[in-house]
Amino acid sequence: MILPRYTIAASQIAGAGKGLFLDEAVTRGRVIIAPDNIHTVWPESRLRAYAADSIEVESSVRWFEDQFSLTPEWSDECYVNHSFTPNGLWHLGFIFAQQALAPGTELTIDYRLVIGSGERMPFTDAATGREIVGLPWADNLRLGAQTLLGLLPSP
Repeated sequence: MILPRYTIAASQIAGAGKGLFLDEAVTRGRVIIAPDNIHTVWPESRLRAYAADSIEVESSVRWFEDQFSLTPEWSDECYVNHSFTPNGLWHLGFIFAQQALAPGTELTIDYRLVIGSGERMPFTDAATGREIVGLPWADNLRLGAQTLLGLLPSP
């Protein structure tokens, strides 16, 4: 579920198609997207039995370890695009605001956190031309947890 009001429109990222744009301000650390209807979770080994362009693979994201959630209904969450300098943090199925976000901001995440370990996206990063390769689970969890901790206000 997407918590703040939003719009789907042409992405500002070259070659990305559509993007998800916030219609309201979002504070740093706020949950922007949360899982609300996880009905199918498969191990990566089962997912890889399907063709790369299959609905199963194209609608999947790494949830944790080698487990992937599948959402073939194509909810609007699929319009969140990739960036190596994202303004959103994907962590265990949630997307958090990595900074205060103004209305009109296109939400981005680092796709290396939502694809399998060593998996390569069929496109490169629009800003840098770098290949997008999934991180090993330990690195994924460490990066997400450290970034999330950094979003908390100081005690």
